[in-house]
Amino acid sequence: MAKAEIKTKQNDMSVLGYLSTVQDAQQRKDGEALLRLFSEITGLEPKMWGDSIIGYGNVEIKSPSSGRVVDWFYAGYALRKGKITLYLTHDAAQYAGLLARLGKVKHGKGCIYINKLADVNLEVLTEIIQSAVDFNLKNW
Repeated sequence: MAKAEIKTKQNDMSVLGYLSTVQDAQQRKDGEALLRLFSEITGLEPKMWGDSIIGYGNVEIKSPSSGRVVDWFYAGYALRKGKITLYLTHDAAQYAGLLARLGKVKHGKGCIYINKLADVNLEVLTEIIQSAVDFNLKNW
């Protein structure tokens, strides 16, 4: 199947430039802390994907539901109004035990949603991100 075009693509926007535009001081501080954490865990350079996602790595993935192939990242995050979205690019439910210990969070299929870093256990978050990156490097 041919590669599908998606709206969210890697681009040359500055990650630090983007973070400097985040209006909420606490969210900007959390974004900078996540930048350090993801960079340390992945060993990869952060890149902007679209106008608000900071992603690490670049991989072609095939959607199990649609079968389409797209460019995406191994792991990343986005600062959204009132929350932070952590993208793990696979089924977050496999971390049910860790999510129960993580703190005040919600999750979707491949994302974890938090309000602020102070709401979560950073050791558990580190373990989840490391596991997600390891899984993605092995499987993609």
